[in-house]
Amino acid sequence: MKKINSPGNVDFDEVVSVLKDLIGIESPYFHESEIMDYVSKWLSFWDIPNYIQEYHEEKVTNFKGKNVISIIDSGKQGPTVYLNGHLDTVLLCSGWTKDPYKGEIEGDRIYGLGALDMKGGCATIMVALKLFRMNVKVFTGKIITSFVSDEEGPYGLGSDAVIEAGLTDNVDVSIVTEPSAGFTKASFPCLCLGARGGYGLSVEFFGKSAHAATPELGINAAVEAAKMMVCLSEISYIEDPWLGKGNLCVVKVESDGGACSVPDYARVQFFRHTVSGETKQTIIDELDDTIKRAGICCGYKISFREAPSADTEAFLPYTVDEQNPYVKLLKTTACEVTGTEPSVSYFQSIGDFNYLGTRIDAPCIIFGAEGEKYHGTDEYVTISSLTQTTAVLYDYLKRLLCQ
Repeated sequence: MKKINSPGNVDFDEVVSVLKDLIGIESPYFHESEIMDYVSKWLSFWDIPNYIQEYHEEKVTNFKGKNVISIIDSGKQGPTVYLNGHLDTVLLCSGWTKDPYKGEIEGDRIYGLGALDMKGGCATIMVALKLFRMNVKVFTGKIITSFVSDEEGPYGLGSDAVIEAGLTDNVDVSIVTEPSAGFTKASFPCLCLGARGGYGLSVEFFGKSAHAATPELGINAAVEAAKMMVCLSEISYIEDPWLGKGNLCVVKVESDGGACSVPDYARVQFFRHTVSGETKQTIIDELDDTIKRAGICCGYKISFREAPSADTEAFLPYTVDEQNPYVKLLKTTACEVTGTEPSVSYFQSIGDFNYLGTRIDAPCIIFGAEGEKYHGTDEYVTISSLTQTTAVLYDYLKRLLCQ
């Protein structure tokens, strides 16, 4: 196991133990209560102030969720740093050859559901906070941390609740410890300075029913939907200099003509990744144009998914200026702690960082570990990148708040 020491010769092996504990607690989205209680108790044991924030989304999901909130406040004027990580995971898929809840170690790897995405990132925050609390007695500003629920769910309800509660109102910089190196395949350390956004939407087709023996007497909604899907490859997407191009992915198709009828209804569900300059209206326009080119001969309706609020309707794209002073300090810290110049990249998908990067008037940097197979079988994170991430976070907090 590779050991990384920050100035002060602090041992960071504890992050492995904490991550194994987190992996051992099943926490698929909408079922995070047990792991929230564990994290709150762990923080309290190390004298890190925290409380459990409860929220209730009543409009769409009727979900009652929990977040763990920690605020370490110097009581003195200074920068406010916001650290964010999610404790939920995707649902367990089939095909694992490792125990997904054991945290098996092989060489430099820890295997487990959520090891990379992103219980590893949460473990680095927890241990960095402990080190700061134990070793730093005089500082300025404050550290606000949220360990949230429902990042892997449809609406990012946990981080939305943090923002809606006003906890991020005066934040100067946000750091989300999603696995930036693991997601981008860039070398570690990697700073992600933005991400594409995304909308969930669907197109409904309204045909005309007829007997399957005489389909020419009807209008087959399934066939009309297929005509549109064939033409999707012809969409011309705008290109952002940092985020690249968006895309449109079919995620679900519905139609049913029963035993022997022409289906008069079909629905195609999409996820549309977006870049800067793309809006709901530009998406509607491109679908209208696609349907026109496809020669659709029935009625249709474009709908965006129902959301709890206007702010949770979409994950909007964002970028951060590489010359931002908070970015430059993190780059310098990462370079000096790890001995490697950080690479800079951009997330191609969505996450809570989209909310932080667009709804808070502060830069949001994504910085985390390396590994592979997130959302898949035998997910793992590397121990060396975890310990180095912990060291960088701890050192960054000291450099920023102990001036």
